[in-house]
Amino acid sequence: MDAAGARELKVLGAWASPFVLRVRVALHLKGLDYEYVEEDLTNKSELLLASNPVHEKVPVLLHAGKPVCESMLIVEYLDEAFAGASPPLLPADPHGRAAARFWAAYVDGELLSSWLAIHAAGTEDDKAAAVARTLAAVDALEGALADAEQRSGCEGWFGGEGVGFVDLALGGFVPAIQASEPTTGLRIVDPARTPRLAAWVDRFRALHAARAAMPPIDRLVEMGKKRLTEAHAAAAGAPEASK
Repeated sequence: MDAAGARELKVLGAWASPFVLRVRVALHLKGLDYEYVEEDLTNKSELLLASNPVHEKVPVLLHAGKPVCESMLIVEYLDEAFAGASPPLLPADPHGRAAARFWAAYVDGELLSSWLAIHAAGTEDDKAAAVARTLAAVDALEGALADAEQRSGCEGWFGGEGVGFVDLALGGFVPAIQASEPTTGLRIVDPARTPRLAAWVDRFRALHAARAAMPPIDRLVEMGKKRLTEAHAAAAGAPEASK
């Protein structure tokens, strides 16, 4: 892509968002220059509200002023709009593309939802159920990675020989999951339980494209502790429910 085309790309994001991370890593992988605009999500810009009026959320990709919303839709768009920029993020064959979309959806529909439920659990029983569901999702992804490695004959990525669509879907959550360990006391990706996935996390974090976009873990930990303190304070100050 020439320099003029590169200047047409702008990302509206928030530094801690795993969804924004997906998009930024995809852009770095493909070597696409872009302007990054940090949004204050407590005081959203007119540009964000106009670009994503339905959900009013980040990330938003602006390509020549035209908005594309939702992280994995943006990743697909980048793969199609800049097909000449390597690497390809989705497989060439229809079945491979369908399988990649399935596992990317699984990351959001099962792993993310169960992981969030750990933090939202009101009782120990609820937390235990959310933990069990999260670990089951991680086990399924361990199996999916093993299958991908067997099919490609290469060790390392859901995308086969290189980083692909599912790697980006899951990779967006790597910093947030690791930063949650001090507050939850749970190591979600444990080398003793899921050795392939643990090695995958190390490989993903080592990617130049990931290092260029990844938020600092210590900053995420501090943000998580602050939110937890605020939640406890709000709960302690809440009036007792009527009986």
